[in-house]
Amino acid sequence: MMNENGQQKPADRSLPRAFSDDLRGRQSVRATFKLTEGCINAIHIVAAHMGIKQKSLFDHLMEDIQTLSMIARQLPNFRLSSAGRIQKTFVLSRRSLYSLEEIASSFNAPRDVLIELSVQRLLPIIAEVRKNHAKRKKTLVDIQAHLAGGAALLAQISHELGEDDVVHEEIATVMAHYAQAVENIKALVARGRAIEVFDEEVLKRQMPAPGDGEQP
Repeated sequence: MMNENGQQKPADRSLPRAFSDDLRGRQSVRATFKLTEGCINAIHIVAAHMGIKQKSLFDHLMEDIQTLSMIARQLPNFRLSSAGRIQKTFVLSRRSLYSLEEIASSFNAPRDVLIELSVQRLLPIIAEVRKNHAKRKKTLVDIQAHLAGGAALLAQISHELGEDDVVHEEIATVMAHYAQAVENIKALVARGRAIEVFDEEVLKRQMPAPGDGEQP
């Protein structure tokens, strides 16, 4: 397009406002909260199990405006004791932090309480994680026994045919991959050990029930 002087006008490279606002809402920010150890552990366990960042889990919970508002309505003028709480910094999106602070302000409810009661919704997922972890531990025992049997077979092939035989080479290659897979599974089970000491009932007791707490 030409301007009044017959010169080419520069293309408008500005982003649409809605798109620009959306990008800003997705920006990562850091926020510090005072949460119970049970709440912090729950966030870690679920994020690790689902293979996602804690930020993604936080954003999912905090951007559920309807549920967050429903929780906040039950906590008017709630005052939370700081005893037994741990100060921890999380990364979340600017939009998530805005939603949390807006709802907390609107209903005069503490941010930390809203977070903890939102995290309590993850308990069914944690229960499922515990079941899967127990199954994985049992399966790992069976797999390791099978690996030991394969190693014994490989030793027999080596004795009967020699390590230079093509059969031995093929089986040795398979067993090397098998052994690496077992190590990967062992690491996966090791990462899941946090669920073994996680007490869901303690988490429930640590989290405030609507109507509890100090009133002004």
